[in-house]
Amino acid sequence: MTTPSTTPSTTTTGPAPKRATRPINRVGNRQQLQQVLAFAGLVVIFAFFSFASPYFLDWANVKGILLATAVTGIMALGATFVIATGGIDLSVGTGMTLCSVMTGVFLANLGLPLVVGVLGGLAIGALIGLLNGLNVSYLRLPPFIATLAMMMVAQGLSLVISGTKPIYFSEVGGFDQLAAGELVPGLPNAVLIFFVAAVIAGVTLSKTLTGRYALSIGSNEEATAISGVDVRRWKVVIYTVAGLFTGLAGVVMASRLNSAQPGLGLGYELEAIAAVVIGGTSLRGGKATILGTVIGALIMATLTNGLRIMSIPQEWQKVAVGIVIVLAVYADMLRRGKEA
Repeated sequence: MTTPSTTPSTTTTGPAPKRATRPINRVGNRQQLQQVLAFAGLVVIFAFFSFASPYFLDWANVKGILLATAVTGIMALGATFVIATGGIDLSVGTGMTLCSVMTGVFLANLGLPLVVGVLGGLAIGALIGLLNGLNVSYLRLPPFIATLAMMMVAQGLSLVISGTKPIYFSEVGGFDQLAAGELVPGLPNAVLIFFVAAVIAGVTLSKTLTGRYALSIGSNEEATAISGVDVRRWKVVIYTVAGLFTGLAGVVMASRLNSAQPGLGLGYELEAIAAVVIGGTSLRGGKATILGTVIGALIMATLTNGLRIMSIPQEWQKVAVGIVIVLAVYADMLRRGKEA
């Protein structure tokens, strides 16, 4: 009597791990390639304007670029977390303005201590993010609609609270030095704040549950929920973290101008989102890079500064920024198509 032979079930399992890791490696390589391309683009733009204008490389102008990068970049850091979830935040620009105005109310109008006023500005940013998160998570509003509404609310409150007039910090000793002072000779403090914030954001994105859940929600929100993660609660946390960066940008902007300008804000959200996408973060979520966001913010600030120093009319500057945004989003669509 013969016994039927059986095929061991382990004979076909050897190559599986290698096949499973290749797509992940390809995604990682594409993300690194995007960062390299973004940095190469920054070098090309910088070189072009250096040849086009003899004043571009003047250190005073370079410091101006870095100062502009600091404000846009800090907003972009917060937007990176939201976009990583597959959402969007259109309120970062006017939200930044509202935080600036409230910082002016705390320091100039109420005469609170410097530290308390700054923390108050950060708290207003966190509150904006909290409300955005609640609207998206619990009211089930699309992120575009929820943050668009917040953008309008923040713009209106800035004008109402300030009486449509700037709030000046001339009587608040030391506030202007938060951004314009130089702990490192030749380098404004606003730039140091941006770099420190970028390091904190990088660690938060890669080493904490907030960052990991943001990427997980963006990759597959349903699977994340099935695995036991309270997606709604973590979305609120993520939007609140993004709001903290908006508050920080508002404080830095107010310090840089030594005033809170209620008419500012509109348009900054587009530059921040463009910086995030240029750096390699996908608008569909699930993939984000803080280093890329920093590079993207430098590109946007350099482009705007270069066009201005070449005396390009402001309306054409907006055209150029719009074209950059379209190209960045299209490049993101091509990347996602290749990964599918």
